[in-house]
Amino acid sequence: MSMWYDRMGHCVINEEMLRKAVEEQGPQGRAGRIAKEGGIQYDEVIQLRLEYKKILQIDHLWEFTSLTKLQLNNNSIEKIQGLEKLTNLLWLDLSFNKIKMIEGLEALVKLQTLSLSNNQIPAIEKMDTLEHLEILSLGENVISQIDNVIYLRRFKNLRSLNLARNPICQETNYKIFVVAYLPDLVYLDFRLVDEQTRERALTEINVMTDNELKEKRAMEAQKITEQELQLHKDAFVEYLNGPQLFDSMFADDAEESRLASLPGVPKLLETYPSLCMQIFETGLIQHAERKNEGDSFFTCCREAVSDNQQRAAQIVTDFEESRRQVGFACSLCVTIEFERNISDMVGAFIENVQGIYPLTHYHEKLQEIALATLEKMARNELEEDMPEDMHLLLVDKDTVVKAVSASHDTHQLKIDNREDELMTRINSWMSAMMKSVRHDEEVTRNRKRISEIRNYLEYVRNQLDEIILPEQQ
Repeated sequence: MSMWYDRMGHCVINEEMLRKAVEEQGPQGRAGRIAKEGGIQYDEVIQLRLEYKKILQIDHLWEFTSLTKLQLNNNSIEKIQGLEKLTNLLWLDLSFNKIKMIEGLEALVKLQTLSLSNNQIPAIEKMDTLEHLEILSLGENVISQIDNVIYLRRFKNLRSLNLARNPICQETNYKIFVVAYLPDLVYLDFRLVDEQTRERALTEINVMTDNELKEKRAMEAQKITEQELQLHKDAFVEYLNGPQLFDSMFADDAEESRLASLPGVPKLLETYPSLCMQIFETGLIQHAERKNEGDSFFTCCREAVSDNQQRAAQIVTDFEESRRQVGFACSLCVTIEFERNISDMVGAFIENVQGIYPLTHYHEKLQEIALATLEKMARNELEEDMPEDMHLLLVDKDTVVKAVSASHDTHQLKIDNREDELMTRINSWMSAMMKSVRHDEEVTRNRKRISEIRNYLEYVRNQLDEIILPEQQ
């Protein structure tokens, strides 16, 4: 077999190339002649050099199962492949090629030395199985992400690393970063790692560890916050565990700044934010009760469905001997009772929320205070000075009533909008729940049972055909 070449003079590994290389690199003189006469056994070859041969593709190496050292440097190889059978390989040199990705090394579990320098590799990856790797050369590639070095922490035996003349070498504190994450390195870029560098790296890794710990704690805190917010949303009471609702009401109230100066109003306002918390706590309690009711119902349904499936399977098995009735997983009365319980819970929650909002009482109290202050002002009985804008407000009864009414309308709009949102969402949730119970799950279960019946009927027909047709013939 002769070597074949492409238009650019490149070639692939073939029988002639391998035979010639083994003969040239094997024993010489009389020992070489004896070996040649006895036939070349590729599975006994320990080392093989295929350098400077313009090889484009790795191939035909599967017989070299005892190979421990393979040199394929200074060729035109574009992809790492064809090495699956070389499981005893300890040394592999693929430097000075055109490789664009680290791959195809999974089977080389004994590999200790790997050279991939002077290629076009952008990332350090896909070497997870190389647990015994001690020396790695990746110099003069296009590795640009300094964090990619962290991937090498998995190689506990790595003592020598070459990353020279990669873009990452331009990073500030490149050497410190690498030694910090790979503290067992002895040589970096062909230079001994000195103690001063190790000490600086140790300090750096401690700082990075602290930062990672802080970041992890922040992420955990963020996750807890998001979980709590999701719970509040599921209970339809998000952002009601504080004064947010009342704050938003007063923020859009043009008259609030003046009305809040009335005697007794500040104290009155202090009593109301806690009512939002009352709604919030009630919502969580009601949500827990609804969830427990739903969990109990669906657990019961699953148990009933499972029991029903077992009974149905037994019925099919004993079909020739007896007929038994298959019950539904969830009877109609249980479904109706569940719907009634959920509906009552939702209604009670809405009624409870509507009863807690104290807007009318607040409006009446505010108007009473304002009118009383107006009368005291008219009789010059006020014990404290009033702001100038308050004097403009307390001109007459109509002006006071209009200001209080305007404030009331602003508050009423906020309350109505939040109440409508709460009722709309909880009613939508209830409707979706009922639809799932009444239709979705039951239809799916029904279709599965029909499919099982059809399959069984088809099976019985086939059995009957096998019995009847031979008799007719």
